[in-house]
Amino acid sequence: NGAICIQPCSPSFHGETKFVCEDRKWQMLSDACASLDVQSLFQVRMLELLPCSGGHLPFVGGGKQGHGKPGDGAKHFGAGNQSCRADFSCIIPDILSSPTIPGNIADIVELLKKISLLLSENVTRGKMQSYSRIANHILNSSIISNWAFVKDRNAGSILLDSVNLFAGKLLLRNGSESIQEPFIATKGYSIHRNTSGKSFDFSMEFNSTGNVTGHVVIPEEELLRLPRASKAISVALPTLGAILETNQLAPAFVNGMVLSVSLPEELQNILLTFEKLNKLEQVGAQCVGWHSAERRWDPRACEVRAHNVTAVVCACAHRRRTYSSFSILMAPAVPRSSLLDYITRVGLGLSIFSLVLCLLIEAVVWHHVTKTEITYMRHFCLVNIAASLLVADVLFILAAIVHNAALNYQLCVAATFFLHFFYLALFFWMFALGLLILYGLLLIFFKITRSVFLAAAFSIGYGCPLVISILTVAITEPKNGYLRSGACWLNWYETKALLAFVVPALSIIVTNLVVVLVVVVKTGRSSVGESCKSQDLSSMIRVSKNVALLTPLLGLTWGFGLATIIDSHSLAFHVVFALLNAFQGFFILLFGTLLDRKTREALRMNCLSSRQKWGLGK
Repeated sequence: NGAICIQPCSPSFHGETKFVCEDRKWQMLSDACASLDVQSLFQVRMLELLPCSGGHLPFVGGGKQGHGKPGDGAKHFGAGNQSCRADFSCIIPDILSSPTIPGNIADIVELLKKISLLLSENVTRGKMQSYSRIANHILNSSIISNWAFVKDRNAGSILLDSVNLFAGKLLLRNGSESIQEPFIATKGYSIHRNTSGKSFDFSMEFNSTGNVTGHVVIPEEELLRLPRASKAISVALPTLGAILETNQLAPAFVNGMVLSVSLPEELQNILLTFEKLNKLEQVGAQCVGWHSAERRWDPRACEVRAHNVTAVVCACAHRRRTYSSFSILMAPAVPRSSLLDYITRVGLGLSIFSLVLCLLIEAVVWHHVTKTEITYMRHFCLVNIAASLLVADVLFILAAIVHNAALNYQLCVAATFFLHFFYLALFFWMFALGLLILYGLLLIFFKITRSVFLAAAFSIGYGCPLVISILTVAITEPKNGYLRSGACWLNWYETKALLAFVVPALSIIVTNLVVVLVVVVKTGRSSVGESCKSQDLSSMIRVSKNVALLTPLLGLTWGFGLATIIDSHSLAFHVVFALLNAFQGFFILLFGTLLDRKTREALRMNCLSSRQKWGLGK
């Protein structure tokens, strides 16, 4: 039907934009530019680069693709676009100024794919530099978590294939070339059979904490296979592994940069050295190649030659159509176990049910058990602890659903914010209860009014978590460092946002541990007139009872998380931690409500009263 060509427009332009084709079969009027925003402007600018002939035009807003007749592209390209075609310079400013939100990441991946397919002839240094700058924009370590919300789950694989295709066409000046951006580097060498073994050395930024290195060696015996002079190209991508691993079902993570190589078909074996990103994990490494057709890491492509604390040496088979990108996989720090999943699901379900029941019981017996100031304060803290944990458990489930469904980024940020807030509220209400226990034990003659208590309790229980949560998201979100990659939860590796939860929680656990020790000392004293054996027995019973009652109410079970940090590969520690904390709602119901004598008496009285009323009514 003839070619459709679009005139680039400015975001400040409002009104009609003309779409004109030279053969006059189409002459359309549209208000497309009036609806464009700054973020998507680069998509329109890209149309200056792509010829109409035989290709698809990436129309903004999902319009139909136009098919051109052979030769139309050359007619419509115009002399003014020749410099842009030479190095893509005209689209760089718009792309680099666009925010790296998931929608823009997907558009840039599609743009790079089209450049690789349509404009990869005679890839000069200028073209490769511009291409690398565009790719670098979406490979920055600070925005990797945004990739989890890109709708196309194969976007990372598409990007890798596009980069490999484009870099493989790089023209070498004077026998070598080197182009480096912070998160993508390309090197190339001319090779022939008389060349000694060639190597590519990369040292690149991984995150704000430091650099990571990679090393590719073509053995001399492999070069003897070459029938003629050729070239070898290698590309290093230190952050792409975190993007590709999100598609993997196996319990492993990429622990090195992704190294791609483009070699003549005669060369089939190479040696690669990967520096570990995470050097704390003393676990076995696995050398793997990226299977471009099946889009997964395949251990059949490589074998481990050497392995130490900091690096892994791999011997890999290069197959241009199958394996051209390589890395290393490590087992995760937390062991994957169906038992842990089962405990978590059952524990959370029982915990939510128990907390709802706890709040219902408190509502029924409230007037019976809050007749004194100290019991009112105790039950007020207990109700807020139960309510905070209930909301946090529900949000925990919703956050998992949001992430697994690959919904939008803003929804995951909101889920993480409220999850952070309510888990902090849980700990701060436990802290308020600990202070109340100390007040009851040590400040016997100091009386506090109900209004002062409520003001102090709400300031501690909800005020402090709100301030911490708001500051955390305000400081880290502008740098795209609020969320971690692979979950709707606080980031650790890039911005250490998780410290905003860990530091307050551990501080409160230590403080409440001191409270329990004070209770043990105070209640462990024997009564006057008891025999030695009965003194010891009653003392042990009182201490054991108080510790059992206070441990879940004051959050001491969370302290067992330190054991999982010290020995992160012990399944036993993780099972114990999951049992203690997934069932915390049940423990609060049991020790905070059902085992409380006054609460049981109030329930009994309420039941008797209800029976009497029912009998009288009957």
